[in-house]
This record gives sequence, C-alpha cells and structure tokens, in this order.
Amino acid sequence: MRNKIRLLTVAIVVLLTFTACPAAWAAGAPRLLLGQDFPDPDIVKTDAGYFAFSTSTGAVKVPLAGAPAAEGPWRVIGDALAAVPKWAKPDGGFWAPDVTRLSDGTFLLYFSAAVAPGAEMCIGTASASKVEGPYTPVGETPLVCVAGDGGDIDPQTFVDTDGTRYLLYKADGGTVGPPAAIWSQKMLPDGRTPIGPRIELLRADLTSEKAVVEAPAVVKTPGKYLLFYSADTFQSSGYHTGYATAPTLSGPFVKADAQFLSTDLLGGKVDAPGGADVVDGHIFFHGWLGGGRTARGLYELPLSFPNDVPQLG
Repeated sequence: MRNKIRLLTVAIVVLLTFTACPAAWAAGAPRLLLGQDFPDPDIVKTDAGYFAFSTSTGAVKVPLAGAPAAEGPWRVIGDALAAVPKWAKPDGGFWAPDVTRLSDGTFLLYFSAAVAPGAEMCIGTASASKVEGPYTPVGETPLVCVAGDGGDIDPQTFVDTDGTRYLLYKADGGTVGPPAAIWSQKMLPDGRTPIGPRIELLRADLTSEKAVVEAPAVVKTPGKYLLFYSADTFQSSGYHTGYATAPTLSGPFVKADAQFLSTDLLGGKVDAPGGADVVDGHIFFHGWLGGGRTARGLYELPLSFPNDVPQLG
C-alpha cells in the first residue's frame, strides 16, 4: 500500500508539473546552432537556404550567417551592412536587425543605431538586391525616431495575409517614461513610408518583466495573432520569452498566464533565452554561453501551433 501511495504521489507531481510548464516538457534539448556571439537573431528563409542576421559583434556591423537548413550546419559568412548611415554614430553598434523581402524582389534591412550627436537609439533602413547583401543605407535621417520614446529599437516586420505590411518595434519608455512598450506601425509596400498613427500593442506591466518588453515577433495562426516578446533585462538569467494573443493585429493583446521560454523552463540548458524569431516551424533565440555574460549563442527548437497555442517540440 505504501508503494502505491508513493507512486500515486509521484504521478500527481508529474501531472502538475506538466500542466504548469508544458513548454519545458515538450521542448527537449534546444539545438545550439552557433556557439559564438550572435545576439538578437533574425532568420530569413529563401530558396537558397536560411540566412541569419544579428546585433553587432566586435568590428562587424551586422553579422551574417547562412545554412542549408534550419537545423544547420550554420556558419558566419560576413558583414551584411556595407556602410554606416550618415545619421548614425560610427562606433555605436547596430542592434537587432530585421530583413524583409519587398514586392519588387529587393530586400530591406531594418536596424537600430545611435544618432550621431548623442546616444539615443533610432531605427534606420538599408537595401540590397540579394538577401545576403551588401545592404546600402537608405535616407539621410532615421525612419523611426520618436521624441519622448527614450529610444526606438528592435524593429520587426510583419506582413499580414492580405499583404498589408507593418513594422513593430520597442520604445524604451513612453512619453511619461518607463516601462517599455511595443508598437505597431502600418507601412506602405515600400517598407519605408508610415501610414496613419502607430498603435501600442503591449506594455511592460508585470513584475517579472522588470519594466522591459522588447524583441517583438508576430505569428498569424488560423484563429489568432500571437505576439512573442522578451522581458526582463537581457543581462539577467530572468530574461525570458513570453507571448500574448489577440483577435486582430491592433489588439487587444492578452498575455499568456505563463512564460514560454526561460532558463528554468528549459532546465538550465539555455541561460536567458530571448530575442526570439519564429520562422517556418522553428523558434530561434539567443542565450548566454559558458555561464558568463560575454557572448550569446544562437539556439533553435521546433515550434507548432495546435489550436492556436504555441507548443515546442
């Protein structure tokens, strides 16, 4: 009888753990794709394979990597950005790039950079005829640089099923200061011309988010819009990926009850998983390497959406 009680207790604990943390059970081991610094990854699938872009590392403005398949093998192959924009601080770095293909076949690279006279971050663009570049800066001024935002970073393109193009990004703080917020701006097909006012999608209003939400990525399922985002400070092991859902891209977005990717949910296999991008049945994200805070590697996990709910594995 005692053994039966013990087995029943174990079964109940297992069931409760699975119910509370379904992502951790479905995930398995995250696949390390690049064991070197490659933070804030953006992934693009093409007929020629997969390409990835990251925040600046060392002297490389926008690191570029390529692979024949999502699972790899991946290798860093160069610098995607041909030159520093005139408006940007030369040594300020380029953060969280995003690459999208326009209807005319050209490619547009979004990036964040510090404005030359000061340290405020703004969003700019560069264009290329090929996905791997080189990308040439476009325009004499930034595309997004909203007064009172405290900096605009983490651009991410979303093209809806009707072909309407949107640019999502993070404002470090609203006009009244922190916490951070994620905004959506409708764009013309050229990817550089805003239409109408921007719409706030999400604000850092949870204690666990530490006044930070960033790195937006939208997925459209048959019944919902899912907005993945990172929260907490990126240097912390509490940095994690969450998601929110809405019936339309303009919201209202409701945050999920539990985090989706975190150090604990992944059993410590990845430290501070964030900066996620979702492409073709995979979620790509970065995490600190080697137990330190000097380099963030590129990781991947399979991702599906049964009943409009994201599920790893």
